[in-house]
Amino acid sequence: MPAQAGLRFDGVEFSYPGAQTPVLRDISFEASPGQTVAVIGSTGAGKSTLLNLVPRLFDATGGSVKVGGVDVRDLDEEALWSRLGLVPQRAFLFQGTVASNLRYGKEDATDEEMWEALRIAQAEDFVRAMPEGLEAPIAQGGGNLSGGQRQRMAIAHAVIRRPAVYLFDDAFSALDLATDARLRAALAPVVGEATVLIVAQRVSTIRDADQIVVLEDGEVVGRGRHEELLTTCRTYQEIVASQLGAEEAA
Repeated sequence: MPAQAGLRFDGVEFSYPGAQTPVLRDISFEASPGQTVAVIGSTGAGKSTLLNLVPRLFDATGGSVKVGGVDVRDLDEEALWSRLGLVPQRAFLFQGTVASNLRYGKEDATDEEMWEALRIAQAEDFVRAMPEGLEAPIAQGGGNLSGGQRQRMAIAHAVIRRPAVYLFDDAFSALDLATDARLRAALAPVVGEATVLIVAQRVSTIRDADQIVVLEDGEVVGRGRHEELLTTCRTYQEIVASQLGAEEAA
């Protein structure tokens, strides 16, 4: 497995079977190792569908999605997933313990590696507060944890893998702004040489991304950095204004 792998969308289209209108149309952009690319847009714009094409939860019906220069449809499933660290929108945990859930990410993870992953994911404090620590029980689906705790556990699961490509599907939405900021600061040096794709609702989560891709009705309507999009993309301006207010956005 290469230590680094870029991500490329080339003329990507996606339609559900029997649908008359594609969900995604002519999506093209790339993210290189060491880069963070964010995708933002209104609900129903196609953001999560786009991200889900990378691990082949869906397959593109037009164009190609490439990881490390290879079309994901031509990669062995195990080889593809070994490159990816996916944090889905609805974090799912298995029945077991904190440790057993983290070891789904890395079978031979040491206690030290697990605590480090939990620290980066801002999950260390609540796990240490459990009497059993790493052996604390986790209910099926993480039902004994809050939404924010489940998301942080899922992020720790991805971090412990040290994948070539991180996929965050609205993975910070259940976190308060302060925790979100601390987590991203702790994550930055860890993902420094990896390729990172973030789907997000909150502008504050992605405003420092190397590139922001703005989707509207399944199409790219803007691409650039935060400051650039504030002057070039009306959809992005509207998203920022709705979240931060016109004065703060300026």
